[in-house]
Amino acid sequence: MGGFYQKLKFYYSINWIKTLYFNFSKFPFDTAQKLPVYFYGSVKFKDISGEIQINAPIKTGMIGFGQPYEIISRSKGIAEFNLEGKITFNGHVQFGKDYLVHIAPGAQLEMGNMASLGHSGKIICYHKITFGNYARIGYESQLADTTVHQMINTITNEKYPMTGPINIGNYNYISNRVTILANTNTPDFCTVASNSVCAKDYTSLGNNILLGGIPVELLKTNISRDWEGEMKQLEKWLIV
Repeated sequence: MGGFYQKLKFYYSINWIKTLYFNFSKFPFDTAQKLPVYFYGSVKFKDISGEIQINAPIKTGMIGFGQPYEIISRSKGIAEFNLEGKITFNGHVQFGKDYLVHIAPGAQLEMGNMASLGHSGKIICYHKITFGNYARIGYESQLADTTVHQMINTITNEKYPMTGPINIGNYNYISNRVTILANTNTPDFCTVASNSVCAKDYTSLGNNILLGGIPVELLKTNISRDWEGEMKQLEKWLIV
């Protein structure tokens, strides 16, 4: 993380009650005392009876819920966390302010190293959602691998599948207000433009692509966020 002022701002905003309660409820003592998960600001725990796993060296504050890493400096105080299924972290992960993370019983959410969800983002997981390494999701975006309500064919009465997996590739830059629905699969080094809707497998389009639209279509090839140029800055400012 950055300089003294930045560190002070981070630590001042930590919700120590929820942070201590969560870590010592969900981890063995040797892990819990390192406080790998920080909760920042106000958050409602609806249910945290599910499983959490960290597949990386344990570091203090390596996973931040409500972490103040974005331009926005104020919160509505509406963050909500529901863990009845399983969540796996493969490294450092950031969730922005006012998030909703809902992992239903039997569902699995897996997040790669330096994956993120921007402020006011939503993850609604009833089946399986996977973020690759550096899969970074912009503010007010949402991922839902379920229709939640059963849909039927009104002629045949056939019931359509309610869920389908979502897989976000490595080094993906998903811009703001993007909706990602069941059966979405993006390639590595994929960029998705603002206000887009993704709902199918795009890996056949290859890496280094720009998608956009409702529904998304291929807009440009041979294009990528400058990850090599930005990685050191991301690690400097986002790793606590």
